[in-house]
This record gives sequence, structure tokens and C-alpha cells, in this order.
Amino acid sequence: MLLVLSEEHKEHLGFLSEVDAPVVGEFGRIAVEFLKKGSNPKIFEGAARKLNVSSESVQHGVEGLMYLLTESSKLMISEVDFQDSVLVLGFSEELNELLLQLYLENRKEIRQILSKLAPSLPHYHNLEWRLDVQLASRALRQQVKPTVTLKLHLEDGAKRRAHVLQTDPATLQHLIHELERALAELKSNHCRRILRNIK
Repeated sequence: MLLVLSEEHKEHLGFLSEVDAPVVGEFGRIAVEFLKKGSNPKIFEGAARKLNVSSESVQHGVEGLMYLLTESSKLMISEVDFQDSVLVLGFSEELNELLLQLYLENRKEIRQILSKLAPSLPHYHNLEWRLDVQLASRALRQQVKPTVTLKLHLEDGAKRRAHVLQTDPATLQHLIHELERALAELKSNHCRRILRNIK
């Protein structure tokens, strides 16, 4: 599986071809540190002074490298696929080899970091439902009052919980409509980019 990089990421990674191999290695170390502890603007400024470039260029280079390593680690792409993915960047053979080494040395650690960052939320296990219709009461002899009762079973690790919900069909119809809209939104390019970065 090849990693597809946007033009923006290619542009950010292009900065790596302008610096020496040891600097790229240091950027790789910084990228992994940032995954663990979060970014630190002072590091960008210090590296920018040493390299005589803007701190924004350094930041983009490190973030581009961090994206390359996290996406590759997340998908667990093979060495050959990683090399083919990086080939489109037009780097020298030495830089491509250095990026491959960075990936191979850090992919397990990056996967561990990403797994800790993933939220642990209860998820769907089962749903039971019942439709009740009240046709008459002492006060009102002819009426139609439908009620939908849902029993939602959620699983959180080894624990299972059940939630009982009751609603009328109109509210349920509105809820279904909103969920369908959310699913459609989830398929949009913008959401896919965000989800890729979250995972």
C-alpha cells in the first residue's frame, strides 16, 4: 500500500532536501518527541537560528516528517512501499535511505504512542426495540399515541451496559435523519483528512 501525500505535505517535506543528513536525523528524533510530549516552538526557533532559515520552515519540515512517519506507521506499510511513497518527493538516494531508517527504527514506538492517544469509548453491541400504541384511555376513548422503546446495549472493553430510551416516532425519524447527515459528512474529504490524523 502506497502512502499518498498532498501537495502541501510534499512542499513541507521538500525542506528536508535543503539540509544535511544529520539534521534530518535530528528532525526525526524531534518529530517522535513531539508525538510523545507535544510540540515546542522554542525548538523550532533554536533550529532555525542554527540553520539560518525561518522557524516556520523548520516547523513545516518537522511536521511534514511527523506526518510521514505517523501515517506510514499507522498503515504499517512495507519497506518497499515506503521507498516507493518517498520516491515521488525527488530526494537523493542517501536521504531516501535515511528516511527509511527513521521509519523502521521508530514505527513500533509510534504505533504505541498512537494507540495510547486513541480514545476508549463505549461502542454498539446490540439494539432491542418495541413499538407500543395507546389506542384509548379512560379520559379519551379514541386516540393513537405511538411510543418507541429502545434498549441500547453498549460494550466498553469487557463491560456491557444497557440504556433504555423512549421516544415518539417523529423524534425517532428526526434522529435517524440527523445520523444519516452525520454519516454523509463523515464521507467528505475534510472529515477523512481529520480522521486520518486522529487515528
